[in-house]
Formats: sequence, C-alpha cells, structure tokens
Amino acid sequence: MHLDPYVQDLRGRLATAAGTAGDDARRLAEQLTAPLDAAVRLVLLDALSTAAGEISAELAPGSVDVRLRGGDPEFVVDAPAAPAPAAPAPATAPAAPAPAEGDEGTTTRTTLRLPDHLKAQVEVAAARDGLSVNSWLVRAVAAALEPQPDRPSLRPRSDPAGSTRLTGWVR
Repeated sequence: MHLDPYVQDLRGRLATAAGTAGDDARRLAEQLTAPLDAAVRLVLLDALSTAAGEISAELAPGSVDVRLRGGDPEFVVDAPAAPAPAAPAPATAPAAPAPAEGDEGTTTRTTLRLPDHLKAQVEVAAARDGLSVNSWLVRAVAAALEPQPDRPSLRPRSDPAGSTRLTGWVR
C-alpha cells in the first residue's frame, strides 16, 4: 500500500484551504507541508496499526499485522484454518476427545450472562489462578464436562405429581 497518494491529497487540501486566506497563507502552507510529510506518514501508519489490531481482535484466532517494506505499509493476514466439512454423524456419536494440553482448536464466541456477585467471584478466582476470566471459564467448563464415575449426571426425573425436576450437582 503506497501512502504517497494520501500524503499528496492532504497537501492539496491544505493548499486549497490556505489559498482562501490569500497568497501569504498559501506560501506558508507550502513551506509547512514538506516538514509535515514524515509526521503525516507516521500518523497514517499508527491509524493502520490500530485498525489491524481491531481487525485481529475480531478475527481471532487469526490476525492482521502491518509491516513496513521500503517505507510503505504492507498487510499480512494470518487467517484461521477453515474447519473441515462435518461428516454426517452416526446414530450414536462417540464423545469428542478432549484437545491435548495447549491445543485449544477452533474457538467460538459465546455470550454468557452472570449475576454481578457471581462475576465478581469468577474474577477473583481467575486472578488467584493467574488467568484471564475467559481462560478460567474455559477450564471450569472443561472440568465440568470431564466424565467422572462418582458424579451423577444431570438428568430429568419425573415427580409423582407429574412435574419434571432436574437433579445433579453444582460446583
């Protein structure tokens, strides 16, 4: 990406604006544009870097980086790997194996609404373990989903009155 057209456009706009104030202002604008060239390029690079950071946050686990080559910015996109097409599931699909330690696989954004008091407790627990709230919650969910023979599963049970109740455990 070449910055020259943007810098030239800014120079032209400054000259046009100064031209309305007279010849002295136009000459002053022309004298100021040369020293401002490097500053304008730095501001443009800063804006591009900020934009790349925001795009990376939305593209996670992929990323976008801005690199300079010959004084011009270049975007480097590290797109996440496309998931393989899902095969039709058999009537009774086996449980998916847990990813290996450190292998998080693909991720999905999920909105979780917690009561304020519970959120505060999660934040304290995550800080105590030296983890982000997200990492702490991922570990808690993974631990809750691990099969344990001594833990009863959450399943509906019929009540003699005909209503359905859920029984199970809560940590």
